[in-house]
Amino acid sequence: MPPAKKRARTYDPAKTRTAVLAQFGNVRKAVRTLTPDQLALPTRLGDWTVRELVAHIGMAITAVHRALDRPAPPTQDAVILDWPFATGANSSAIADFTRALAAQHPDLDAYLADVEQSLTTHLDTHPGTRLLETNVGAMPLADYLVTRTVELCVHTDDLNAAVPGLDIPLDRQALAACTRLLADALAAKAPGGSTEVRIPPYAVVQCVEGPRHTRGTPPNVVETDPLTWFRLATGRTRWKDAVEEAKVSASGERADLGGLLPIMG
Repeated sequence: MPPAKKRARTYDPAKTRTAVLAQFGNVRKAVRTLTPDQLALPTRLGDWTVRELVAHIGMAITAVHRALDRPAPPTQDAVILDWPFATGANSSAIADFTRALAAQHPDLDAYLADVEQSLTTHLDTHPGTRLLETNVGAMPLADYLVTRTVELCVHTDDLNAAVPGLDIPLDRQALAACTRLLADALAAKAPGGSTEVRIPPYAVVQCVEGPRHTRGTPPNVVETDPLTWFRLATGRTRWKDAVEEAKVSASGERADLGGLLPIMG
């Protein structure tokens, strides 16, 4: 959880909705082009094939559907920043569910079309303030939808890594929300003001205990691009490798974030 005095970032619900639908649409368009051989390719996610990864992306979106099918909780007891730290808790059950989905839906394009249509209907029907029971507790639909941008951006990158030349684009608003949520999660994990982490053009956060700078260039600065950032935050890229490959610039004695990453399991 972020420090009590730190104001939580807010997200525009309309922009979040547009971003989620846009990125899901990008994935759908690409999946239509995949051949059986490409769907059988391995991914960097354990023993999942591309087919199973696509099924998982659909499952990540239908988490909204499943939550809306349950009664609304009486009160909110979770915030967006709780979510990144709880994603690894049910990994075994998620893997089993994903494999079952992939087997049940041989026509992935039809499956994703149904997911997209039902998501649009749900978002048209329910206000963003509607509380959902999620894997981390009760939070508003509008907030939970922000977490879907992380799922979509990260797994779009997984698809691109698995299928040479696929090059699914990342929607700018989806990438912005994904970057900001994971940057804020780092600040919540290591509260402080000694290190400034810059991920232009989307996020700047202060983190890590130590002397706080008040003006001018801070003594400890980390800077990277959004794609490298979410790969670091989710364990797709190691800190040491990113620094050695000049994907990250880090200056100052408190600028080594290796011990704080990844954020998500």
